Amino acid sequence: MKLEVNRHATTPIAQQLDVGIRAWIAAHGAGGGRRLPSIRRLAATHHISRNAVIEAYERLVASGLVRSRPGSGFYVADSAAALVSQPAATSGLEEVTNGLWGLFSANEHALKLGCGWLPSDWREGDDLTHAIRQVARKSRSGIFEYSTPQGPQDLRGLIQERLRPLAITADAQQIVMTGGGSHSLDLLVRMLLEPGDVVFVESPGYYNLFGLLHLQRIRVIGVPRLADGPDIERLEVLLAEHRPKLFYINSVFHNPTGSTLTPAVAHRVLQLAEQHDFQIIEDDIYADFQHTPTTRLAALDGLSRVFYLGSFSKSLSSSLRVGFVAAPVAWVQRLVDIKMLTSISASRFAEQVVTTLLQNGSYRKLTERLRIKLANQMAMALTMLKNAGWEVYTQPAGGMFVWAKPPVAIAPETLSELANRWKITLSPGHLFFADHQPTPWLRLNVAYIQDPRAKGFIEAAS
Repeated sequence: MKLEVNRHATTPIAQQLDVGIRAWIAAHGAGGGRRLPSIRRLAATHHISRNAVIEAYERLVASGLVRSRPGSGFYVADSAAALVSQPAATSGLEEVTNGLWGLFSANEHALKLGCGWLPSDWREGDDLTHAIRQVARKSRSGIFEYSTPQGPQDLRGLIQERLRPLAITADAQQIVMTGGGSHSLDLLVRMLLEPGDVVFVESPGYYNLFGLLHLQRIRVIGVPRLADGPDIERLEVLLAEHRPKLFYINSVFHNPTGSTLTPAVAHRVLQLAEQHDFQIIEDDIYADFQHTPTTRLAALDGLSRVFYLGSFSKSLSSSLRVGFVAAPVAWVQRLVDIKMLTSISASRFAEQVVTTLLQNGSYRKLTERLRIKLANQMAMALTMLKNAGWEVYTQPAGGMFVWAKPPVAIAPETLSELANRWKITLSPGHLFFADHQPTPWLRLNVAYIQDPRAKGFIEAAS
């Protein structure tokens, strides 16, 4: 079996194999019964990992084109003739998940310059380990039992106090604990939207949300994100054409541009929300990276139209999934009901660990140190990019992300090959647009910028 496999392409190898084997079946084996090369043989022939072959075969089995015979191997299915004419098109959902898999399945020694989390060696384990031991020693229920559907009262009270410096007045009864920011979004999409509804998102914006909305068959309209927030002029034009049910906004240290919402833009967005009767999800999962609080939509709105999201996963631990939603009073019970139906509760153990860290002051000290480190890395990244001639979309006041592009036009395939040469993984820029439009812009995570490979890649792309 001759297949075209490009190990340096942005398309995952498993997907390349899937497409290639479909084409081979169409040309040679649609009648069924033909044996496919073994996993070991196909991996050795193309100098690729066995895991990629296994994933490709499993995709083909799931689609009905291939059958697995335990102890014998993989064979073209009898039904393949009827199925092989169906294209293996990549949907918007697959486009997003493939991008995520590219980051998560990358070689552990690769520099994840395009990822959305902090490096492992930045994580401070001593206080976290101490809190875990405390919970394990003192709370048997924390290890073995479900949490309450809304989340522990003491943790929600602590979060209520943490929101006060942001001028967000939220009663503990308005706070619902979740299993992280992505879980919060999933719950809100389920609660607020139905197939066919229109949602406005920022463009560029959070690509995982785009996949989630695609999964729920929601119409997604992009609103350009500028240095001070959503493009108000464009927003007004789009509102004349569409009736969105919801607008998703990443207010502080926006992903991927690093920009922060200004008071004037925030006020205008809320005026338009009132005028055109849409609700707002304010994603503020990077709040703890900010030295001095700036304007929040939830503070101006008083949690009337705004659902406010927070998380501890970015700052504390990606593995310790704890987030929350501060919601308008009328929606809290509905949100809790959906949470119970879909996940029963969040992790009681993780919630108690976070409670311990908040109560003993460890989390506050941790985030203070992270702000300083990120500020230093941001300054270093901006200087490095400037010296290399890269264009920066806006100069972030903090956080993890810089949205930048090389000084010369580089084809995506060439850029991917260059990144592979420097053992770097990137998040393809087109994923940050709801319509996946081609773009020369890249999201760079400044926490990784000090690595010599990052400097080498940036200079080589100049």
